[in-house]
Amino acid sequence: MGNEWLTVVEVAQRLKVTEETVRRWLRSGKLHGKKLGPTKAGYRVASSEVDRLLGPESEAPSTTD
Repeated sequence: MGNEWLTVVEVAQRLKVTEETVRRWLRSGKLHGKKLGPTKAGYRVASSEVDRLLGPESEAPSTTD
């Protein structure tokens, strides 16, 4: 099965953090995603990227960053 692309809202729900935290991680590079054009279309994050953060070897980035 291919990679599913998630919205900021969906990523926030899966990681149990706020949407602003997800956006902050995207802007800082702690979370990798794609920005959809210069408009307010927002970001999309591959489900594999969320899995990477939830993996057994790593933890989600600190929300204090």
